[in-house]
Amino acid sequence: MKATPFTPADIDSLPYIQPEGWPDIRPYFTYYTRSSFCFPIKIVNDDKMIGTGTTIIHQDVAWLAHIIVHKEYRKQGIGKLITESLVNSLKSTNCTTVYLLATDLGAPVYEKVGFETETEYLLFKDITVKEKPTLPDPITPYEVKYKKQIAALDKSTSGEERLFHLEEHLQTGFVYSDNGSLKGFYLPSFGDGLIIAGDPAAGLALLKLHLASQNRAFFPKENLVATDYLSENGNKKVSTAKRMRLGKIRPVKFDNIYNRIGGNLG
Repeated sequence: MKATPFTPADIDSLPYIQPEGWPDIRPYFTYYTRSSFCFPIKIVNDDKMIGTGTTIIHQDVAWLAHIIVHKEYRKQGIGKLITESLVNSLKSTNCTTVYLLATDLGAPVYEKVGFETETEYLLFKDITVKEKPTLPDPITPYEVKYKKQIAALDKSTSGEERLFHLEEHLQTGFVYSDNGSLKGFYLPSFGDGLIIAGDPAAGLALLKLHLASQNRAFFPKENLVATDYLSENGNKKVSTAKRMRLGKIRPVKFDNIYNRIGGNLG
């Protein structure tokens, strides 16, 4: 078996390998096949697609995502084959760091390829809070004057150039500012609802805004402000995911992340 390019014609085959408990993976692969910076692959056996994965390239950083093996073909080295194929495909690029978010099932496979755990993300579900979240005065709808500040805050937090991802979600976003100085931003339509804040008050206020319409949050364990707030309201984490890295270490401010994008972008 070997990895071959995933094409739009393969979308209809995805339900066969759809992992139990995951959201529908077809929209993700539709996006991957339409994007110039995403490179999905597949593994086929006896004319059946039994595995998938993709690379997502941000200049000199890449993310691996949706590495999936059909449950009947696990523990046969296929996950390792997919991961190695994706990593090897990056050798012709200028990517010096490769990231992924791993389930407990996938982490041992990625470790065999050389990935190291950087941190863990904590998942809180069915969140309840004692207070009713409102829109505090410092939080306002996005305005174009904040675009450069958002790009700078996101880059200083993630260590990546991601504005091209953020741009399509800015118009429906919110910012927390102090006399024109950006302290944090919230993009409800981007993945799980990205929240980045360099100020704890801003981050907590934006998280509360998120929880006014959502009942889950997923953020790094380093964010003690978010953890303490949810814990004080009687909520407990229900699971974790390992953020893993291969290659160059980059400065990431994990405590600035109050809600992640998703498993495919951190």
